[in-house]
Amino acid sequence: MADPRPFLPSDPNTLPCTYTPLPNGANPDGAPETRKRHLKELLAIFSGLLMVSLLVVIISGKEPNSHNASNKHEPLFLAKQPHTASPQKLRPVSRGVPAGVSEKMNRLAGDVEAPVFPWNNSMLSWQRTAFHFQPEKNWMNDPNGPLFYKGWYHFFYQYNPNKAVWGDIVWGHAVSKDLIHWLHLPLAMVADQWYDVNGVWTGSATILPDGKIVMLYTGSTNESVQVQNLAYPADHSDPLLLNWVKYSGNPVLVPPPGIGYKDFRDPTTAWFTSQGKWRITIGSKLNKTGISLVYDTKDFKTYDLLNGVLHAVPGTGMWECVDFYPVSKTSDKGLDTSVNGPDVKHVVKASLDDDRNDYYAFGTYDEKTGKWVPDNQKIDVGIGIRYDYGKFYASKTFYDQNKGRRVLWGWIGESDSENADVQKGWASLQGIPRTVLFDQKTGSNLLQWPVEEIETLRLSSKDFNKVEVKAGSVVPLQVGPATQLDIVAEFELDKRVLESVAESNEAFSCNTSGGAAKRGALGPFGLLVLADETLTEQTPVYFYVAKGPGGIVDTFFCADQTRSSVANDVRKEITGSYIPVLKDEKLSVRILVDHSIVESFAQGGRTTITNRIYPTKAIYGAARLFVFNNATETSVTASIKVWQLNSAFIRPYYQDETSLASFNHFTFIKFIAPFFIFFTLFFVR
Repeated sequence: MADPRPFLPSDPNTLPCTYTPLPNGANPDGAPETRKRHLKELLAIFSGLLMVSLLVVIISGKEPNSHNASNKHEPLFLAKQPHTASPQKLRPVSRGVPAGVSEKMNRLAGDVEAPVFPWNNSMLSWQRTAFHFQPEKNWMNDPNGPLFYKGWYHFFYQYNPNKAVWGDIVWGHAVSKDLIHWLHLPLAMVADQWYDVNGVWTGSATILPDGKIVMLYTGSTNESVQVQNLAYPADHSDPLLLNWVKYSGNPVLVPPPGIGYKDFRDPTTAWFTSQGKWRITIGSKLNKTGISLVYDTKDFKTYDLLNGVLHAVPGTGMWECVDFYPVSKTSDKGLDTSVNGPDVKHVVKASLDDDRNDYYAFGTYDEKTGKWVPDNQKIDVGIGIRYDYGKFYASKTFYDQNKGRRVLWGWIGESDSENADVQKGWASLQGIPRTVLFDQKTGSNLLQWPVEEIETLRLSSKDFNKVEVKAGSVVPLQVGPATQLDIVAEFELDKRVLESVAESNEAFSCNTSGGAAKRGALGPFGLLVLADETLTEQTPVYFYVAKGPGGIVDTFFCADQTRSSVANDVRKEITGSYIPVLKDEKLSVRILVDHSIVESFAQGGRTTITNRIYPTKAIYGAARLFVFNNATETSVTASIKVWQLNSAFIRPYYQDETSLASFNHFTFIKFIAPFFIFFTLFFVR
């Protein structure tokens, strides 16, 4: 984004001046020694103040290359975030069409029909996350074109630069060395051509064998037709990729016959075929059947539409943000998008416009026909397994050639009211990037796990080993502040009770079985995050074990938001799913708590749940952590480790950031200060 600070004129003659310069040797007052003495005194005072300032800088600062463990791995451009403002009552803000109101925006924002809660600045400031990526202000949604290039991770995203609501969509851009600390860059692409004037929508990056980058993205034309466009960096030698060029022949693809002009969007990363062509797929629908169209190209400018589709699933509606990538059946490494072979499964993922969730499935890809067949039609795309059973949408993966892994980004929308978003001035964030691997044990799941770099934020930790949590009890965990945590927990049931408990014909569902307050013989049990001391506000993340006919034991992983906030204008849902648990596996969960977002990963990431939480009491130092067991017949043994997490550094961009990054107080001491000292001494002598 543009630097809001005006630059000083570079020409010294244009600087404001409070006197008229005199000709050399002129002295109309006839008092040269007095004026010279005054000048000496002023310069001496200036020199003294300068030296004092230098001493202060030397005493308070540390050499950038010092071995301070806390900032050993931090980029030089990082800066600490400001303190939050003191509480202040906010008034509701009215909005209209100029603010970008649209039917799609209202649906995306998840607006809540309820009386306005009296949020204040203290509450709203607390909601802003400490280590999740989000812009400085305004609205953000889909992740776009993530890639690793010349030592930097690049992240582009759908962004409204004007308001905290959907509309006026352009591409924001940020870079990072580690996927945790970020530097915001100027907007990558704006809506300035007829083929994208109504929005620069979602797209994907492809890195060619020669290292060049091509970016395909959807544009909404001046007539709201969805078309595909080509862009590329203006300077491939620039590691920050600051400037982008839109191809003069855009659009490169328009909706084919039979496809609605508003049902053709979100091209994938291209993969290379054995015929020497690049192949992409684009989401669409035919009536209520979700489909993914397939195109071949040699130059990314002209395309051939293949017969049929990559895949189609009746009843799933419009497929957005389709993703297609390989995973290894035998290795714990990620694969480049073009990899194929006998040891590979291919994942098809679609974001369903009808229910705003991301579904995936494994299958077999036939390169010759360009078609993909699911391994199990009962858990096909859109009717089976989801990436995440909470707030997680429009996700996109990329192959990180730097560390040989596939990384997943997902947009985490808001669950509060649009009115509150406008008051706080921002909406939405991105989940912590996750690695994705094929679960070789189940053969039916992906394993999603936070990228390892998040562990660099870990500070102090506390261990709670083999804590017995009796039936119907809640145990506080004394961990200190509980708003920025990394929690790892394991739970064991009493095996004797598990064997002896009666079988039940009652079907269980996270969504409909009453939440954590509904007691069963073998659950629920887990953790209460973002809870206050009196448990007026609490968010249970928990397991529920059900013993059915024939002694079959099923395990469910759930999150209950019904008591997460006393505010009445936020969504409070109970979400979750069945989770495969293999013989001799302990029940395990990892939870990342970061103010208003809670990300939970069960059984190594087989099932994940992301929640947005908006407490009014369990904030700042009042937030607590508890372990609970609401079962009726079994005790639970819990082993828990909890780390406090530091904040990430997410910095705004300033012009000539590279120069500013290296321009610190030591640069001032070593180069600028000697010049001023010499200047002072020269005139005082």
